[in-house]
Order: sequence, then C-alpha cells, then structure tokens
Amino acid sequence: MSFRSFMSAVMAFGILTAAADTRTNAGSAYLLSQSIDVSKDFADFTNTYFFADSLAAFDTSTGRGTISWKRQQLMPRQAFNANTYLHQPLKSLDFPDTAYPQNPDLGFSIEPVNGRTLRLRIHTSPVAPADPDSLSPMLAGPVANDASAWKVTRKGADVLYTSPYGSLRIQADPWRIIILDSEGRELSRTRTWSDNDSTQIKVPPFSFIKRGSDNSRSINPVFSLTPGERIFGFGEGPGPLDKAGQKLNLFVTDPQGPESPDMYKPIPFFFSNLGYGMFIHTSAPLTADVGQSYIGANKLFMADEDLDLFIMWGTPKEILSEYTALSGRPEMPPLWSFGTWMSRISYFTEDEGRDVAAKLRSNRIPADVIHFDTGWFDTDWQCDYEFSPERFRNPRKMISDLAKDGFHICLWQLPYFVPGNKYFPELVSKGLAVKNGRGTLPYEDAVLDFTNPETVSWYQSKLGSLLEMGVGAIKVDFGEAAPLDAIYANGRSGLYEHNLYPVRYNKAVADVTRRIKGDNIIWARSAWAGSQRYPLHWGGDAASTNTGMLGTLRAGLSLGMSGFCFWSHDMGGFVTSTPEALYRRWLPMGFLSSHTRAHGAPPTEPWLYDNPEFTDYFRRCAELKYSLMPYIEQQAATCVANGWPMLRALLVEFPDDPGVWTVEDQYMFGSDILVAPLLTETSARNVYLPAGQKWTDYQSGRSYSPGWQRIEADGPIKCIILVREGAEIPTVAPAQSTSAIDRSTLRVTKY
Repeated sequence: MSFRSFMSAVMAFGILTAAADTRTNAGSAYLLSQSIDVSKDFADFTNTYFFADSLAAFDTSTGRGTISWKRQQLMPRQAFNANTYLHQPLKSLDFPDTAYPQNPDLGFSIEPVNGRTLRLRIHTSPVAPADPDSLSPMLAGPVANDASAWKVTRKGADVLYTSPYGSLRIQADPWRIIILDSEGRELSRTRTWSDNDSTQIKVPPFSFIKRGSDNSRSINPVFSLTPGERIFGFGEGPGPLDKAGQKLNLFVTDPQGPESPDMYKPIPFFFSNLGYGMFIHTSAPLTADVGQSYIGANKLFMADEDLDLFIMWGTPKEILSEYTALSGRPEMPPLWSFGTWMSRISYFTEDEGRDVAAKLRSNRIPADVIHFDTGWFDTDWQCDYEFSPERFRNPRKMISDLAKDGFHICLWQLPYFVPGNKYFPELVSKGLAVKNGRGTLPYEDAVLDFTNPETVSWYQSKLGSLLEMGVGAIKVDFGEAAPLDAIYANGRSGLYEHNLYPVRYNKAVADVTRRIKGDNIIWARSAWAGSQRYPLHWGGDAASTNTGMLGTLRAGLSLGMSGFCFWSHDMGGFVTSTPEALYRRWLPMGFLSSHTRAHGAPPTEPWLYDNPEFTDYFRRCAELKYSLMPYIEQQAATCVANGWPMLRALLVEFPDDPGVWTVEDQYMFGSDILVAPLLTETSARNVYLPAGQKWTDYQSGRSYSPGWQRIEADGPIKCIILVREGAEIPTVAPAQSTSAIDRSTLRVTKY
C-alpha cells in the first residue's frame, strides 16, 4: 500500500469511527467533552475541495447570484527534507459525468439588514435550508430587511453595495468579497488562490469540501488580516483578549475551569479594531484560526455546509448593538440579583442555610441570596427537585423566613439523570431524553431533550413547584455535554444541536422563572449565541491562583465583547481554599462586577478565615457595591438598552485612544468607573488611563492625568478604583439587602 493510500485509509477510518453524525478530530481518538478541531477535516486527502472561482451571475434587484466553484484535490509534495501537500485541479471521475458537474455553480445572496449590517449567505448544495431563521434559537426574532440606506451599483462585472457606514464589493474574477469603510479604505477581503503568488506558504482560499466518507459538505470562509489588526470576541476565552495569532475551537465544552483555550461559552461572533464585525450564524462546530497558521488569514473552518454571515460596520459599541439587535438582549434582571450571593458546594441542611444567613446579618455583611448547591437533595448531586426531608424540616417555611430577612434562595440542578435517579425510567419510557441513531441512549445518563416540547413542559413543572414555593432563582449548571452522536426530537443531529443545547436549556429555565416570579433571572455556566437573552452567566470553576484570577478577568471581558451584558464569577476561585491574601485582592473585582458570588468547593464565608479583620474587609467590599446600587441600576439599564457589557474592556469605551487596545488587566465598571485589580502580591501597579479627561481615585481623592501611571492602592479596599472626569456617581447608604436600601440617602458626586 502506498503512503497516500495508507494515510487516506487511516483518516477515513478516523472520520467514520469518531461519530456517525459528527465531524470530530479526524485520525485520533475522541474523548467526551473535548472540543472539536474542524480544521483537520480540511487537510484530509479523502475529501474533494472546491474553490470559489468566479461570479457566474448576479441580479442586483434581488441580491441573488451564483458562484462558480473549481474542483481540487490534495496532492503530496516532496522537496528534499520537506513533505507537504498542495491543492491541485482535479478532473472529475463522477459517474455519470453528465449528472454531476465538474465545477458547480451554486447560489449565494446579499441581503441588507440595515445601514450598518449586510447578510451574506452562500450554499454548497443546490438545496438551500428551508426558512433557517424560524428554526434558530440564536436569533431574537425575524431579521430585518431594510435596504433604504444601501445603493447597489455595477462597475464592469463587479457589484458594489454602499451605505453611509461602509461598502461591500463583490469582485467577479476571481470571485471575492471586499469589505471597505465609509472612506473606501479596504478593511478585509476573502482570499483566493492567486493571493498565494507572493508567498511560499500556499493558503487554501475561500472553499468548501465534499467528504469522501459520506459526501457531506463543510464550508471554509477565509478572510485577510491586516498588519496591526486586532480581533476581539469569540466568547469567554481566558487567553489574550486580542485573538489574532490564536486558534479557537468554538464548541461548547467543560474545560474544568477558565484557564484553557476551550470554553464553557464560545460565541461565533467577533469584531476588528479596523471597524467591522462578523456574526457567523451557525450552531455547528467551528474552528477560528485567526492568523495562527498563517499570519495574514482569518480562517473560519465550519462544520456547517452553508455560510450565513452577518457583516457589520462601526465602533465596538455600535457593532455590539448591531449583533445583539440580531441575537437578542436581556430584560433587566431584578435588583436583588445585583447583591451578594453567598454559596459553597454545598450547604447540606436547613440549619446550615439559616446559620449562614444569620452570620451574614450578625457580621453586618450586605447580602441578598443564599445558594444551595448540589446537596439539597436526599443524595448529593442526584437531582430530584425535592429537598431532603431528613435535612430540611420545612423548606417552605425556611424560604419564607429568610425572605423576611431580605434573602432570596437559589437552587442548583442539572439536566443529566443517572440510572439510579428515580426519574430515569420515566424520562426513557416517555421519550424525554436525547436518543442515538439506534433509539437508545447515547450516554449512561438520560439527557433532557429540550427540542421536545413535552420535555420542556415536564422539566418546567418540576422547577415551577420550587419557584412557587418561593425559590428566587435556579442554577443552570452544566449543559456542555449534549450528545453529538444523537438524534434530537426535532429531527436534527448533535452536529447542530450540541452547541444550541445551552440556549435551549437557558431559555427553558428563564421562561418558567419569568412566568412564575416575573423575573428574567437564572445562574448559568454554558452558553452559545443567544444565551445573553437569559441572564446571568458565571465564569465556571476558576483556579484559586493569581493566574486563575487573570484568566477569570480576561474571560469576563471577552464574553462582554461577545454580546453579554451581565456576568459573574467565583470570587477567590473555586478549587482550593483561597489564600487570604489572594482573596483580599480578588474581592474588589468580584464586587465591582455586575453580579457577585462567593462560592467554592471549600467554604468561602469570610468568618471561617478566623480573622475578624478579614471579615471586616469583606464587609467593606460588599458595602462598596451596595452604596453604588443607584449607579449600577443606571448602568445596567443602559447596557440592556444597547447590548453593552457592564464589565467593559477599555477599548469598548475609548476606541479612539490607541493605548487602550492592548490593555487587558483593567476594565470599566459601566461607563464611568475604571477598575485595576491587583493581580499579584503588590500594593501598586501600572495603570493606563484613557486620554481625554483626568481621573480621580475613588478612595483617596487623588487626581491623575491620562497615560501610564504608577498608582498605589492605599485605600481601605485593596484595588485601584478611578472615576473619569465629568462623571456623576449616585450613591446611597449601604444596606443589609437591596430591599432595605434607603433612597432618601441618595447623593450624587460630580468628579
């Protein structure tokens, strides 16, 4: 057997055995919860490749046309000590050759959404999906079709779409899409094979593949990257905020914490510092190679056979508003949710819950939520939606008593049911769980199938009983393990439903909570595009280390630049008992986030540190946030209205200052307060202050000029907190709960 034949056989075997209905890491074993690198499918000798070649036709009155695609194959190439592969034209051997075109002409369209957004759709099959918008949980509603701001002209065979905000040019030969700003400057373009004439590295252009394993197709849009270009978004990644130079697998997974490239919350959306953004409207796995394998190319390897791409023009704020207008914005969460959530894994008894609430009040620590994690059932972790009768004497009375003292109750649960769970037989017999192609279970667990309306009704009835009892919120944990090798009740496979699972899961809980409590509030870990409609999400199981703190901050900032207004995290980290010194530095970052929770595997209650001064410090941090509640309300309302994040990278607020685009360890808390956490054991740090105004230390009152400053955190709270010149910050006297805030103490300080 030749080397080529052997490699083809190996790679084909990898594809066929990895998952019957999915595209996995071809040629290697796939472990449950691993992310999928779709790019590997685009380096497979068994596949046929088709390059976008030329514009075959285009009707400017309808925005519809066809692209001529050229058939290619991968060929090995030896050059002394280097073995590589290159694409080469392929003569079709299809039979009958009159039935299968050598170089197919396939449809695409350009559809204006509004003056800032165009929609590009490209098909790799003669059959287009039927009404994809109505089936998409990623969209908030019908997509607008307002062409009034756009002028469509021809220049020879090329077509130009122009609005006051930018232009898109369809180049006829070779076919490409060129994105330009309002002044006509090029921002990005799709790559063609001829772009390789000037480089030894032969970068595959905009293309799609037809797999030898099953003739399924997947598309690979490839856009240019410009020197100095920075890319932001793609979800809750803990790496550098600028994704240029990174390779990201957008596949919902449980990475065990926010310190690796894999994500609980990958989002198929990004924007560039050049003034454009893109929403890749797909739920299939996607690998974004953002200049990682080739410095000048942003390669979007999609498992999806079609491209549905929204292209947007504007500043970061404008692009975020455009994206969230499409995918949705949250309603305002209840005020109490902005208070302190006290938790650990887990409070096992009613007495523990009451004791924690009593100690919060006796230590005068403002708090609004007591969270019961995995241990409120009879069997720890085994979700049956019932308080253990042995350990909770009267849960309804407990909830009522705590409510009188200003506390809301949050309860943990998950959507997986082990065989020993009492609901397992019912879920299987009634067809409420996800099934595989054989009609049985993909896993040992029964996984709730939220594409089945009967499952949603069953599930919401269980949660509804708890909410009617007085529970305030449900913790929407896990959601990352929706089976890939599965057929869902809506007839779709795990290829398209895995990433959508968090959106459906988030929605099911948010809907029943809103119906019974009137509040759009959950506490969720997993997410995909559209999940931001259902606040709120937290950062997962962070390490109790300095790098865990940095990764958590980056993750929150990146998620904010992916369309999420609200976000939280476990202050101090989750995994081990947080060292007191780290906890002190972490607390201000936690309290100066939109939502605040103390939670960990070991207890995190401050009085357990056996240091009364630390309890006092925890109280001061909590009081800081509660005193800022009027400011937080104002800022949250603005975020909801516009789709902007509360925890905001400086570049979102100050895009015209070149200095902010590399800052990733500071943030704006709303529009007026700058926070620079202490990420190591030091009392001072370098802080970048955006241009255009002076800045005042919120604690000391010292004034600072724009630019880099070395600032000492010498106030009672170990963090650098600054207010921009001209800001008016409303505050109140801190209260023990948000319901006890005395609005008559409101004062406004102008800086």
